[in-house]
Amino acid sequence: MSVLAAIAVLAVLILVHELGHFVAARSQGILVNRFSLGFGPVLLKYQGSQTEYAIRAFPLGGFVGFPDDDPDSDVPPNDPNLLRNRPVLDRAIVISAGVIANLIFAYLVLALQLGIVGIPKELTYQAGVVVQPVNQESVAYQAGIREGDIILAVNGQELPASDKSTPLLTKEIQTHPNQQIELKIQRENQQQTLKLTPKLGADGKGVVGVALSPNATAIYRRPNSPFEIFGLAANRFQQLFVGTLSGFGQLITNFQQTAGQVSGPVNIVKIGAKLAEDNSVNLLSFAAIISINLAIINILPLPALDGGQLAFLLIEGLRGKPVPARIQEGVMQTGLVLLLGLGIFLIVKETTQLTSQLEWVQKLFQ
Repeated sequence: MSVLAAIAVLAVLILVHELGHFVAARSQGILVNRFSLGFGPVLLKYQGSQTEYAIRAFPLGGFVGFPDDDPDSDVPPNDPNLLRNRPVLDRAIVISAGVIANLIFAYLVLALQLGIVGIPKELTYQAGVVVQPVNQESVAYQAGIREGDIILAVNGQELPASDKSTPLLTKEIQTHPNQQIELKIQRENQQQTLKLTPKLGADGKGVVGVALSPNATAIYRRPNSPFEIFGLAANRFQQLFVGTLSGFGQLITNFQQTAGQVSGPVNIVKIGAKLAEDNSVNLLSFAAIISINLAIINILPLPALDGGQLAFLLIEGLRGKPVPARIQEGVMQTGLVLLLGLGIFLIVKETTQLTSQLEWVQKLFQ
């Protein structure tokens, strides 16, 4: 059920994205002839006065169809309500609306989570640092460290029950590139000692390819007012947004070190399922994070993405005339092939890795 819940979250995020395009178009009187959640064979459909609404077999996708792209459409080519006949600004609003919808949705989800769970009041610390999901190609994973492990000591130095543990461990890793360090970890009720050698990162610091978090439990209180909820949600949204941008920046500037951390749909569903299994409310955090990622990815100026179409509109605005259709089609088709190829590669790569994770695979098919 947790896997289905994670897939449902991804489907909702895609629906929100496509609804953004749809609402932006219809609110301006632009003709839309298809609205589809998913790809593949049609499972359900309804023909409205202007638009055909459909649910298709594969939920991880969707699209908004315009008569401009439909060779069977009987709308005259010079109709002013066709998307291509609208001014650049109108088209830019429609194209960017999906990204805006995902960002707004992420903020509202964070506010909802604060309203349900409450406002963090304080943290109760325990000794050690908790290991978050580990990249399977990382130094940490190869040394035997797994998600959920608690690192109790580094190089013989105990990690105290305080907020200083995580910075202390991080400093030890970063200051020992290409030098072996010793970690004492706790996994369930057993303790063991592991040795690993941090790699030298592009910034000259040691890296082991793992995320860390304090070994702490949060205590919550009831919100004082809706204004407090929305204010804290705004702060959390800003932190997630800036952190996500920073992650994409590192992927560009330090591709060799960070490329292995890129996840495809299989790994994303796996992470969402794990969060749902631990606590169903965690799905709200998962939804917010993925929604922000989806928005930022789509706004990148890459072919076949919203950002690529906005780039063509920018060129059109500067030139005073559209980029020739054959050039746009060639670039978009090439980009689509590359994106599909990357998606297939990630799915195959992650599915192969999952064969060693028998427990998760069993849950997937239960």
